[in-house]
Amino acid sequence: MHVRCCFFALVLSTAILGVATAQTASPAKDNASCAADRADIERRMEVAQSKGQMLLRRQIADQLITLQAACEPPSAGQSRAANIARLEGEVRALRGELEALEGQLRKLKGEGNR
Repeated sequence: MHVRCCFFALVLSTAILGVATAQTASPAKDNASCAADRADIERRMEVAQSKGQMLLRRQIADQLITLQAACEPPSAGQSRAANIARLEGEVRALRGELEALEGQLRKLKGEGNR
């Protein structure tokens, strides 16, 4: 039963992470929206850290980097750099999500062998 609860919590956090990543990837963000999203992400980082969920905290930190890149107004010379930073943040978030899902898979396979 405990494993199912942990699995559900991890799946739920992964789903939230995917939604938040998709939300931060929107190209046109106004200052109020960026500030609200930043505050939300920082709050979630603090909660994850207080619960000792360092992998989740790192994934949320990657979301913050992605958000910052999306919220910065691109100048002529920075648009390429901002796009690269945004994509790198998305890749880190996806890698973190993949690592979490692979961990879930290993645990489930390990339980099946018992």
